[in-house]
Amino acid sequence: MEEQQETLGSQCELPLKSIAKHDEWDNWQWQMRKRIVSAASLQNYLHLDSRRIAEMTLVEERFRTAITPYYLSLANPDDPNDPILRQALPETRELQMADYGKADPLSEEDDMPVPGLTHRYEDRALLVVTNACAMFCRHCTRKRIWHASDANVGETSISKMINYIRRTPSIRDVILSGGDPFTLPTWRLEHILKRLRAIPHVEIIRIGTRTPVTVPMRIDKELCEVLDRYGPIWVNTQFNHPNEITEEAAAAVDRLIRHGVCVNNQSVLLRGINDDPEIIKSLCRKLVRAKVRPYYLFQCDQVEGVEHFRTRVSKGIEIMESLRGHTTGFSIPTFVVDGPEGTGKIPVMPNYLISQSEQMSVLRNYEGVIVGYRESGERIETQNHRTSGGVSAILSGQMSAITPYESRRMIRRRLRATGTGL
Repeated sequence: MEEQQETLGSQCELPLKSIAKHDEWDNWQWQMRKRIVSAASLQNYLHLDSRRIAEMTLVEERFRTAITPYYLSLANPDDPNDPILRQALPETRELQMADYGKADPLSEEDDMPVPGLTHRYEDRALLVVTNACAMFCRHCTRKRIWHASDANVGETSISKMINYIRRTPSIRDVILSGGDPFTLPTWRLEHILKRLRAIPHVEIIRIGTRTPVTVPMRIDKELCEVLDRYGPIWVNTQFNHPNEITEEAAAAVDRLIRHGVCVNNQSVLLRGINDDPEIIKSLCRKLVRAKVRPYYLFQCDQVEGVEHFRTRVSKGIEIMESLRGHTTGFSIPTFVVDGPEGTGKIPVMPNYLISQSEQMSVLRNYEGVIVGYRESGERIETQNHRTSGGVSAILSGQMSAITPYESRRMIRRRLRATGTGL
């Protein structure tokens, strides 16, 4: 990408929260300045031996490290499998398994009519406005833009992207991405939003950011007032584990919502971090309590350096099976695979349609009940000949459903019928 410039402020080793001044910890710019940007400085906080430090330092030569003091403070330093540390710390498998993936597995750059702008879906365009992040998540799909220093995209490149949108009336939905757009100075972000909002056919502006998770103090009054001014704006963030939903994070979301910003969550399915039905269920329930809509659960992309995080697609199907019917419907995300070669987001679901005829569809519910559903305008005449039972008996009208005897719902019904339960 051209014109990567305007290098951000200097980066320093981490002073622990206990030695931060009272008014510094809650200052997002302080958090950005004090990011941990080298493995060596991590030993000030974590129990890391010299060998581990050397291994991480080697990884950093290809894939940078950046962690905010706030995010690191959420970790349990005594747990080597802590979900916070797993997402934040470099590890040797990033290099050992790098050849499994691609630098640009979604072919974003093949769909760039101008540098930095991906136009894949007819009515949407994505703009990369910075390569800076509060934290470089080890599973990031854009590791290819982790340059040696943080830089915001120059004004000339921004103008080219906005001009392309202006002369492409099919684009009604614009996504600001990066890096993380909320690492931009507020005045700079407002400058971009103002120009986009002046284009008549731009209806929606979305911003992809992980700052509510990694540096929630960034969601300050000044930023919220700017977002309110140029709405409707939707924020898509990324909580991957229940431990990330802190009081500070929930308060940041609340500030956004009170300024008219809708907040969606796009989790990534990560091996050893959240690839467990109960963890995802807990995450979704905590998100809803924090007024965040669980939007997507992404299969981890085929990116260089993230193969150790990837699960089988079947794990995502298993997790979706554990959610549907077992928790509130609007708290269930859509499981999607972002397809290679620029094929876009492909929803993947458990199979609920079992069979069909002209008159009947046979469906399965979350309990395993198999039930017939009459098609519109069809009268089901029970056939005289006996079938072998099962699904064919439902299709022929001889049975209405096949219900597991041990279904909890059926057990409750039997208990109520005998007066032994509610």
